[in-house]
Amino acid sequence: MAKRLATEVLNRPDRDFDLTLRPAEFRDFVGQKKVRERLELSVEAARSRGDVLDHVMLSGPPGLGKTTLAHILANAMGVNIKATSGPVIVKPGDLAGLLTNLETGDILFIDEMHRIQKSVEEYLYAAMEDFVIDIMIDQGPNARSVRLDLPRFTLVGATTRSGLLSSPLRSRFGLTNRLDYYGVDDLYAIVERSARILNVEIDKDGAQEIARRSRGTPRIANNLLKRVRDYAQVRADNRITRSVADKGLEMIDIDKSGLDEMDRRILETIIHKFSGGPVGLSSLAVSVSEEPDTIEEVYEPYLIQEGYMKRTAKGRVVTDLCYKRFGLKPQGSEQDLNL
Repeated sequence: MAKRLATEVLNRPDRDFDLTLRPAEFRDFVGQKKVRERLELSVEAARSRGDVLDHVMLSGPPGLGKTTLAHILANAMGVNIKATSGPVIVKPGDLAGLLTNLETGDILFIDEMHRIQKSVEEYLYAAMEDFVIDIMIDQGPNARSVRLDLPRFTLVGATTRSGLLSSPLRSRFGLTNRLDYYGVDDLYAIVERSARILNVEIDKDGAQEIARRSRGTPRIANNLLKRVRDYAQVRADNRITRSVADKGLEMIDIDKSGLDEMDRRILETIIHKFSGGPVGLSSLAVSVSEEPDTIEEVYEPYLIQEGYMKRTAKGRVVTDLCYKRFGLKPQGSEQDLNL
């Protein structure tokens, strides 16, 4: 198999990664050890056989590295990658255009896989299994089907809501991997690496402070680092210490628990307006002036993971830990809520 560049950006040296901060190789990818090992093994096996990598599904919350892993796979296989997203592929012709422009072994990366139109999804079945696609031409009595042969390719799908994928589509992926939230140690390593790329001096305590408030998400860690870098550049001689990190994060309303303004507003609303809950998602969304989907997908996972709130059959409920976080006395034990 001819070796080609995955993308131009993946082969730039670290000093040019100012915008993405994304690693180009498995050895630079921090965290997700089991997922990384499985993918590395699959790549090595496919390359040794001179074969095409099996279709890969990557699921998990946003910001954990699904897009990065797709590009790393392309780089490791020495092939090109074409990236798109589910909502962009509106009709079968859009999918056909993407697939027919691939070469043997190339990777088609589709983000937000669960948002693909049902009519488009059905065309993927034959493309993934038999590497053909049937396109209807014309309408009415003149309608006819044209079968297009496709090169053997790899589909890498990413989704934040794997439960919304249909069973026929999910079963056609040979490699299914879920990415979980990162620990503080892994985030610390990511912050240190990103600081080197951004050419900003940071000590161990400063890096740990940023990592601790990053909600278990590398994307957030890098974003916080950039904001603290700006603060350090203007007010701290371009050096990040624990004190500098604390002041920089305080300016953007990230508290010591990693909660931002909306996190606190959600929790305080449940406590003060709904007596600790339970409260329905729609009512909560109206009270904090935010979309229900945004609360459910962006804010709730971290709040639940950290033990500040729970989802129940009757609605959202804050925990005793949440009351303690705001210096309040719990109104009653969680067992007394009769959930």
